[in-house]
Amino acid sequence: MKQSKQSLTRRGFLQTSAAALAAASIGSAAGLAQDNKPQAPQTAKSSGKGRIRIGALSWCFHDLSPGADPTEAIDILGKIGFEGTELIINSKQDITGFWTDAKIDAIKKRLDANTLALAQFVLFQPVVEGLTSLKADERNRNLDCFEAGCKIGKKLGAPKINIVSPWARELHAPNDGYLPRYYETSGNEKYHITIDPGFDWDAVWDNYIEVTKQCLQRTKAHGLKFTIEHHTHTIVPDAVSFLRLWDAIRDPDLGFNMDVGWTLLQREYPPVAIHKVGKKLMNLHMRDIDAKMRQFVHVGTGAMDFAAIVEALKATGFDGFVDIEQDKFPGDMVETCKRYLQIMKDCIGS
Repeated sequence: MKQSKQSLTRRGFLQTSAAALAAASIGSAAGLAQDNKPQAPQTAKSSGKGRIRIGALSWCFHDLSPGADPTEAIDILGKIGFEGTELIINSKQDITGFWTDAKIDAIKKRLDANTLALAQFVLFQPVVEGLTSLKADERNRNLDCFEAGCKIGKKLGAPKINIVSPWARELHAPNDGYLPRYYETSGNEKYHITIDPGFDWDAVWDNYIEVTKQCLQRTKAHGLKFTIEHHTHTIVPDAVSFLRLWDAIRDPDLGFNMDVGWTLLQREYPPVAIHKVGKKLMNLHMRDIDAKMRQFVHVGTGAMDFAAIVEALKATGFDGFVDIEQDKFPGDMVETCKRYLQIMKDCIGS
């Protein structure tokens, strides 16, 4: 923890010689006068080396289709006043089809013009979903895509590469799309995921530990860290499963990207989950949710306890980004992002 100027002055006072006592006393008196001024109440003590920073994901203002361009979103986020953002590869074809050197250079200039830091570079689910495959050829193709994403992230100046942990390839939705979420069911509709015959969870888990190690080798080779986010049904669906993965690998360059909406959706209180992962939390995605835990409503209109989340972040020494990831819920996204920025400023005290 950094020492304040005042505590350094007092330490210096104790170490001064008798000849410098008078001068030190003047400084001490000035410090005492400062101490006696009314201070804003502190709700939590931060033990981090830096401060919590406020960002927004670029896809708050663009879709996740192949070739989606974040340029306009970057300008919107800069105008609102965010400190940082996250960018994303939406499909395998975008690795070479969209993220060319010319586009990377243009995006970097746009980030600089809007004074936006890049919190992390994200590889969308279709880009790396085969990392959980038990087939070596499919897994290796996805590792190559992952490393290609690392190279793009490095060129953009991202400090971290992020993925949502894929689900097992042996699990299937009725339409072979995204695995069904319970909150999307209605009435007496049967909730169902098809599981392949012979599904071997232990083999899938052991494979994922090894592939995560290989991902880490690639991120570290490019001077980057690696964060994993949780969603329902994935190999890492929550904080505890991430800790189990981390304990099997024990690498400080592997971190957790918590999404508070997905956390509360699965009936875990986000501040408690933050305390569970502690220093392993490297990035946070923020959103609101209604009281029935079924819809990600606009920030400030739902049941999410943002103040308690910030308290937990301060208590654990978190000094990364808290980035809004607002689903396209009907309404004004610009106003939602402005409201989120003010809520976070109020909670953080900045």
